[in-house]
Amino acid sequence: MELILASASPRRRELLSYFDIPFSVIPASGPEEPPAGADAERTVAFLSRQKARQVADAHPGALVIGADTVVEIDGTILGKPRDEADARRMLRRLSGREHRVWTGVSLAGDGAGPCSTRTAMTRVFFREMSDAEIDAYVATGEPMDKAGAYGYQGRAGMYVERIEGDFFNVVGLPLCLLGQMLRETGVVLH
Repeated sequence: MELILASASPRRRELLSYFDIPFSVIPASGPEEPPAGADAERTVAFLSRQKARQVADAHPGALVIGADTVVEIDGTILGKPRDEADARRMLRRLSGREHRVWTGVSLAGDGAGPCSTRTAMTRVFFREMSDAEIDAYVATGEPMDKAGAYGYQGRAGMYVERIEGDFFNVVGLPLCLLGQMLRETGVVLH
């Protein structure tokens, strides 16, 4: 069975490679518009399902993995920053606070039934960040393509005091959850 990752994320590609099973990458395209008023969990479930179905429809017989990750604080979803000012605003909001990272994972196509979707949530606790630290971090460019304007696996790791939950979820693909889902569809994992 052909396995496809419906994501352009290099982080997801690297994480999926840990399973040591062959897969191809075919990113989903099109707008990512969650239902109006959806909370973080419903948003990532909807968007991961949308991505998986879109690619599965174009590749019959394949098993497609779709994923979507957002950062949520005080009920507000923080996606990828629009620009550097937006990244600074997000990081100031996260500074010294707890927030939650949500990832939706969907399997569509051969063996997955209509579409199987699950979500994972990890609590992340940031230490206080000075304006100078925020400016220096934003200047690296690292925050610009990441939900919540930070990459825990990169330079932002120095601002994270602790997490509660799956580390890989914060990076963008909860491996334990995905492994369980793949096994349920008959994919042999070693």
